[in-house]
Amino acid sequence: MRVRFRCPECGSTAQVCLGDSESWQCRHCDYLLTLPQQGDKGLPACVICGNQELYKKKNFPHWLGLTILALACFAFLWAHGKYDPTTAWAILLVSAAIDGLFYLWVGDAIVCYRCAAVYRGFTPSRLHMPFELTVAERYRQERLRREKLQSDQKTGG
Repeated sequence: MRVRFRCPECGSTAQVCLGDSESWQCRHCDYLLTLPQQGDKGLPACVICGNQELYKKKNFPHWLGLTILALACFAFLWAHGKYDPTTAWAILLVSAAIDGLFYLWVGDAIVCYRCAAVYRGFTPSRLHMPFELTVAERYRQERLRREKLQSDQKTGG
């Protein structure tokens, strides 16, 4: 059970294995974070910020998936340009089959809407729904308001 997150104080990227230690200290700013013990209940809330709204996504790099899709499209266009529609459609069908196998093979990751901490090694439960844009937008607006308030306090305005 690994979690990758940004330090709440300085924003540096960190990774910790839950269960190995009871606390985490940032190497850059010495911020100390106490990690709660995880029981058999899975992951009901984010251990970094305490938020209970988490979503699940495939634990697969999006850039790699888009690269495979782009290569398949270019190969399709190339084969179709050579007036070989059988090969062109075969390329699309094979790429779709590879995509389907990746979907079945790759597990899920759990992500926090508020702090974007990514949890790997947890089994998503019924509490963890797929990504919802409306919930993500609510947290984005919250983050923007908080950043504006902090910048206003620094400038004295």
